Amino acid sequence: MRPLDPSRRRFLTVTAASAASLTALGLPALPAAASPAGPDTAVEPDFGPNVFVYDPSTPVEEIQSTLDRIFAAQEHNEMGADRYAVLFKPGRYEVNAKLGYYTTVAGLGAHPDDVEIHGAVRVVGQPDPNSPAGISALTNFWRSVENLAVTPTDWSNQWAVSQASPMRRVHIKGILWLEPGNGGYSSGGYIADSKVDGITINGSQQQWLTRDSELGGDWTNGVWNQVFSGVLGAPAQGFPNPPYTTLATSPVTREKPYLFVDAAGGWRVAVPALRHDTAGTTWGAGAGTVPSLPLADFFVAKPTDSATRINQELSRGRHLLLTPGVYHLDRALRVKHPDTVVLGLGMPSLAPTTGDAALRIEDVDGVRIAGVLVDAGPVESEVLVEVGRPHSHRSHADNPISLQDVFFRIGGPNVGKAVTSLVVNSRHTLIDNIWAWRGDHGKAGTIGWSVNTAGTGVIVNGDDVTAYGLFVEHYQRWQTVWNGERGRTVFYQSELPYDPPSQAAWRSPTGNGWASYKVAPHVREHEAWGLGVYSYFNQGVDIRCARAIEAPRRAGVRFHDAITVFLDGSGGIERTINEAGTPVVGSYGTSPVVSYP
Repeated sequence: MRPLDPSRRRFLTVTAASAASLTALGLPALPAAASPAGPDTAVEPDFGPNVFVYDPSTPVEEIQSTLDRIFAAQEHNEMGADRYAVLFKPGRYEVNAKLGYYTTVAGLGAHPDDVEIHGAVRVVGQPDPNSPAGISALTNFWRSVENLAVTPTDWSNQWAVSQASPMRRVHIKGILWLEPGNGGYSSGGYIADSKVDGITINGSQQQWLTRDSELGGDWTNGVWNQVFSGVLGAPAQGFPNPPYTTLATSPVTREKPYLFVDAAGGWRVAVPALRHDTAGTTWGAGAGTVPSLPLADFFVAKPTDSATRINQELSRGRHLLLTPGVYHLDRALRVKHPDTVVLGLGMPSLAPTTGDAALRIEDVDGVRIAGVLVDAGPVESEVLVEVGRPHSHRSHADNPISLQDVFFRIGGPNVGKAVTSLVVNSRHTLIDNIWAWRGDHGKAGTIGWSVNTAGTGVIVNGDDVTAYGLFVEHYQRWQTVWNGERGRTVFYQSELPYDPPSQAAWRSPTGNGWASYKVAPHVREHEAWGLGVYSYFNQGVDIRCARAIEAPRRAGVRFHDAITVFLDGSGGIERTINEAGTPVVGSYGTSPVVSYP
């Protein structure tokens, strides 16, 4: 899908494959054009057929038509291969953007208020016969909004999402509504570097992380686990009733890179600086200029590019921008140079085909990986993304590696297998909004205990690693294993696997089941805030998990505000942390632990 008027030169293309893609959606292809000539040129880059770039001179009917057509194609395309991004240059737009799967809407200004959307950028609920309300947002995954302002022309801007659907660097000039309506189920979510002028209606959202943002009105309601880290106007600490965990500041942060157009019309990628003990947005009053790189320093990759070609560009020291689509990789992409930026546009997927990893990062300073989905392939991978080599000990305190909006999937669109999704060996790594998901549903033949096999979601071996928004679900052993010292987690959400066929098939070295969050026995210092672990064993068998969280009991290993929940099904969880907490077995129940030890 494309805007229909080539005279505005809002973007460039075209290949035979892209022309076929456009024709299939009822839109004509545009002629090919040249690539950018240099770092300061205003010539539009070639982002391929699934990126739409608009300026305020574009007829609103044209923009709205494209948004509506993308939504119609993507509303129910949960396991499809299409990916889209709609980008707005600075100015005002009167549009109503509804986002389906694999769709990003973003502003191209240096400041969120440079792009003003009067209308909505929204996500709505889906029909769900299993929800009492008949509607839910439980599978509203893989979509995002970034770097713009929204003035709702309805009573609110609805953002009814669950995992892997971030809102970043957004100014909501009104009310933000996070549920699908009528109390329909929802299991989100993540907001960072954003401001909401009005109230935020949490509604039925079971859990949520809001980080380094500003709330101008109340945050209403909460279900089990709402966490606020460095949020001005956040509700007071109240866990478990109300279920609010509030940290006055975030210990160490660096915001996600983003694409923008400078005052001269040049295309650049912002690379925000490292910050410590922060609260509020990066772009409020008094904010300085954000460091940036010219887009000409990036290899703008297409899904037709091979892993060999992409690695050649990375080895030359170029940064990487991945345009929308699925990248089938016969070998891992390798990041070897310090300060390399790998930025996905429109939720691109990295899909290994031969059992190698999708991405391997050397133990170097300042690498930033942002905005990518990693799909396990049919040949089992030992690891999908590896940060640093085993036994890495170099300090990166002043310039850490960061992973932001990096999502993993084992099964769903295809059979996938991987022993571990993410291994972090490098010290001081920042993990910022990760969803590692062994699929519990998908296309026929892609889901099952012996089909989409996956042992562990996340293993942290490096010291001094900080994680914000760690979502890890349905793996067959420990969901998360923390071996490094002085690790910190701010918000953790995990559902245990639904499908163990028997207790004998799901026993760990320490007893029945496998704990979701495992801190290794040798660890002396670790701290975590706002953890939720849930059970739904759906095979009709009495399955027990002895402990949701396992950790050495010592003064330096501390947990704040953890909860277990029996959602449905059979069996359940016996204890919340080690010996603390009460059973949630056989019927709905919760077991909060405010502090441990």
